[in-house]
Amino acid sequence: MTQNKPNLRLEFEQIRPALCKASIAIDQKLVERLYNEAILSQQKTVCAHGFQQGSVPIQYIKQNFNVSIIEHLKEFLVHYFVIGFLNKEIRAQKIFAAGEPRLTDIDVSPGKEARFHFDLTTFCPIEFQHWKYFPFKPPKRKRYKDLDRQVVSFVKEEKELQKKCLDCSISIGDWVCFDIDLVNKENKPVFEMHQENLWLRIGSEAGDEEYQALFLNRKAGETFQTNDTCIQDYFSSQIDTHYTFSITIKDVLHSKHFCFDQFKKHFKIKTNKEMMQRLVEVFSYRNDLSQRQMMIEESLRLLLARHPFSVPKYMVLRQERQVIDAVKNNPDYHVYRMQKDFREYVRQLAEKQIKETILLDQLAHKENIVVSHDDIKQYLNLTNRPRMKDFIYFEHPETKIDGREMPISAELLKQSCLREKTLNHIIYHLTKK
Repeated sequence: MTQNKPNLRLEFEQIRPALCKASIAIDQKLVERLYNEAILSQQKTVCAHGFQQGSVPIQYIKQNFNVSIIEHLKEFLVHYFVIGFLNKEIRAQKIFAAGEPRLTDIDVSPGKEARFHFDLTTFCPIEFQHWKYFPFKPPKRKRYKDLDRQVVSFVKEEKELQKKCLDCSISIGDWVCFDIDLVNKENKPVFEMHQENLWLRIGSEAGDEEYQALFLNRKAGETFQTNDTCIQDYFSSQIDTHYTFSITIKDVLHSKHFCFDQFKKHFKIKTNKEMMQRLVEVFSYRNDLSQRQMMIEESLRLLLARHPFSVPKYMVLRQERQVIDAVKNNPDYHVYRMQKDFREYVRQLAEKQIKETILLDQLAHKENIVVSHDDIKQYLNLTNRPRMKDFIYFEHPETKIDGREMPISAELLKQSCLREKTLNHIIYHLTKK
């Protein structure tokens, strides 16, 4: 299968039932343009004997810095073109991938098209039954009246905060969606119509000060240019660059108040009464698990029981490493590790997670569930309050690197959103009266 986009080409080849090869080709003229920009960027700072800074010949830079520049091109092209395009097409072409694509080889050199090769573990289609009619008893909420008062209090507080939020400019804690273009010295886009769409949470730590300076007090619709190092760092760790980027702020999700309109859209809620009932789901706890999380666990357990399948051991082993990496961040990690059944618990959890994602990804394809910009916004709205995070089962990829918030591709966020939207779709039908 081949999918084309101006100056981009993606090919899928099924090698064997469980392995698919994906290859992305980027037109050589785009590679050449980036190469020239990288050379000019290095010329500004390279010091060489006999030359003033900024006047080193281009040929000297090509001969002496070619290896590091090529490594930079690989990294930049992955972030600007490859990640978003590949994830978008896996969903669009309904490739039954299991786990993340694995980058196996990169071929980049000036004057040639760039090629990025990936391995995808694929899974046989699941034969879904009439799952919408499976008998399902959702866990009941606790009947403490205090829970209702907590919900009423939460709604009241957030609506009061919304009334006070008259300023629509960006502030700390907000999620910002923006398009980014690399531009040349004539202020023209280097890649013509190719833009990358990113989301960024404005962090509050010392490491976030550069992004704060870049975005705070701006508003949706603004376009500006920057050569700040924080943006350079997102695209390049191989060399220091001095590119100019054009940024257009497309949308802002404010954190000063929880948006109930976004909440209603996310769960297809029509009335305030329904909204209050839904909110109780994350206030009602039993055995340290909210009603909402219990409902998710039970619905997935039901579907997996009715659609049994096994997964290869190597997939479980890969997921085990991710589980352990996540548990290491828990202060009680060393206590857990000493338990005699720790490794078995990790194995079971890893297998469960793999099966859940396979099931949901395939059901999303079968039900023709798609994700949009609005879905991302509704999903991220739930991250703005600790209690509301309990509505989320599939967390988005980590956005903090070394304690600093970094941009994330909208297409990567869409994968988490798609699973979450599919999960809500399941619960909606299983609990529909």
